[in-house]
Amino acid sequence: MANDRSHSPIRWVPSLYFAQGLQFFVVMLIAGLMFKSLGVGNDQIARWTGVLGLAWAFKPLWSPFLEMARSKKLIVVAMQFTGAAGLALMAIALQLPMWFAASIAVLFVLAYASATHDIACDGLYMAALDARQQAAYAGWQGAFFNASKFLTLGGLLVLAGHFEKSVGAHHAWSIIFGLLAALLAGLAAYNAWRLPGTLNTDHAELSFASVARTLREVVADFFRKPGIWLAILFIVLFRAAEGQVQTIGPLFMLEARDKGGLGLTTDQIGVVYGTAGTLAFLVGSILGGYFTSWLGLKRAMPFLIVGMWVPNLVFSWLAWVMPSEIGVIGAAVSVEMFGYGFGFVGMILFIMQAVAPGRFQTAHYALGSGVMQLGFILSKTVSGDIQVAMGYREFFVWTVACGVPVLLLMWFVRMPGREAPVADAPAGEPAQA
Repeated sequence: MANDRSHSPIRWVPSLYFAQGLQFFVVMLIAGLMFKSLGVGNDQIARWTGVLGLAWAFKPLWSPFLEMARSKKLIVVAMQFTGAAGLALMAIALQLPMWFAASIAVLFVLAYASATHDIACDGLYMAALDARQQAAYAGWQGAFFNASKFLTLGGLLVLAGHFEKSVGAHHAWSIIFGLLAALLAGLAAYNAWRLPGTLNTDHAELSFASVARTLREVVADFFRKPGIWLAILFIVLFRAAEGQVQTIGPLFMLEARDKGGLGLTTDQIGVVYGTAGTLAFLVGSILGGYFTSWLGLKRAMPFLIVGMWVPNLVFSWLAWVMPSEIGVIGAAVSVEMFGYGFGFVGMILFIMQAVAPGRFQTAHYALGSGVMQLGFILSKTVSGDIQVAMGYREFFVWTVACGVPVLLLMWFVRMPGREAPVADAPAGEPAQA
């Protein structure tokens, strides 16, 4: 498949992971900013978006169903269209009297559809590319996964800020979710045409008993991997600081200055993240992928961890210095985004090359990414309470300290070197996705 020019990875990896990121960040980030604009408190935002994020931590429980499916492309496209329908429903929910409860209900559906999409999406990626290609395109994968974050935080958030001033917050966000629904529907149509594989509906014979047996076998095989418990601890700690910073950072920027925030408006945050911040992140992600492909994951990991430390330092500086010039804030965000993009590659490749390979590659990647998400969600869920108790300045200093343990643990975790072995195709899955 990798040698088929009509299915060159550059033609489908960006659109595939842009769609994946779009669905994820709507639930985990955009919803929080929307709730902040509508007057919900930081602790409630962190708690509810944390609960919604458990979908990605629990997704390994149904991954065996997808492991036995012959067409991961069918699942990917179906979940993208489901997500588009959910975004359209979100636009309607915001106009209801019980808008908060209705929004949480729709976001719940979006979260679980998106988590299901992720399993098939990553399985298709691993089956279609060998280990060296996985490393080379991991930068593109991470870049476009997170580029969706900055499209929504950039152009669409700027639009939301302008609409808030003219039609009110609820109507403004209904318009934004309508635009997101149209965008995801367009991506789903493109991916139905361009992704490797076919949209067939053939499937293996499934039963509850066979799935339960497969699930037990998948989980048992996962926990028999050498050094797995240290790997799990490493994954959780890798994202502990990130979960807190990425949740509270944007809320800190929206918070009024007399309450310890930077006092930016919705559209100003869109400008900051949607311009230089976007470019810095894309550059950092792509360079991180090629850097790791060149050096090997084992030797590159210390630099990737330091890259993930940069956002903690930047927000700590912003909270203590409290700059008011939008140019200074934008420059700081650009540094933050470059470091985040560069370092984010490390966890993708660690799970893909050190945790996932084996009999159940797709399911084990789902288990590894579920552990990663659980670490993110645990830190995200408590971040609002920690910030309210400590204040913004002390909170961001705390996140800097949270980055130290993973740097120390790195020296005890098994990692592949420069020549990572080519992983076997998942059980029951042909080498071609």
